[in-house]
Amino acid sequence: MNTELILLERRDRVALVTINRPERRNSFNEAMFTRIEAVASELRAAPPRAVVITGSGGTAFSAGFDVNPDNPMVDGIVKAMSTGEREPSKKLIRNIRAAIDAFVSIPVPLIAALNGLAYGGGAELATRCDLRVMDRDAVICFSEVRLGLMPDWGGGPALARLIGPSRAADLILTARKVGSDEALSMGLVNRVSEKGRALEEALGLAGSIAENGPRAVREALTLLRLSQAVPFSAMLDREEELATALIASGECVHGVGAFLEKRKPVFPDLP
Repeated sequence: MNTELILLERRDRVALVTINRPERRNSFNEAMFTRIEAVASELRAAPPRAVVITGSGGTAFSAGFDVNPDNPMVDGIVKAMSTGEREPSKKLIRNIRAAIDAFVSIPVPLIAALNGLAYGGGAELATRCDLRVMDRDAVICFSEVRLGLMPDWGGGPALARLIGPSRAADLILTARKVGSDEALSMGLVNRVSEKGRALEEALGLAGSIAENGPRAVREALTLLRLSQAVPFSAMLDREEELATALIASGECVHGVGAFLEKRKPVFPDLP
């Protein structure tokens, strides 16, 4: 049995990251934030063409932050509540954000395979990925307000950009549970799988992406990630820069050549 809390497995050109704490519904403690940041560094040093993240155990993607007393990070919350000081909780949130930001900024597509419940920070982590595949029986819930807390893994702004501020307010302020059909209809997830097949479908999606030009995918992804953060006019200029550099790289030779020869393209890995 592998006791590593965050597993990393490379399957050809796709990396699979598994949150491996099923006895706590894959909720995050201090060691897991440290580990996911290390995984991010490893993936950044040798990038695959796509990354899939899922939860172990078959019933939970992640229940978010582990609020049990045996998580050392809870001390920051307790101290902030008992003294009224802001610094302990600010440090806590910054440490969480540093780990999550490091992971979601890996320069390849990130796909969340929601194989079970995604609550609180787990829902936020999924929202911050580029794509989401949800098991038909899975549930998403931005549950923080039930505890007198609010999203702080970056999920608030990410959710508002993904489905709009009004729908985001509905989910965050009520902390209601969202099933797969509703999640798909509102654009919260990209695909719904049959029961037990979210990971399989997410890996298939990753494989489809991996067949395309890696430089083209990376530059298009860069643009998509920036698109909500800067003015539209600036994005047009950035698109021009990225597209120009992409053509100059020569990667399209493989794609256009294959098209003209009526065959499937094979793109070389990035150096």
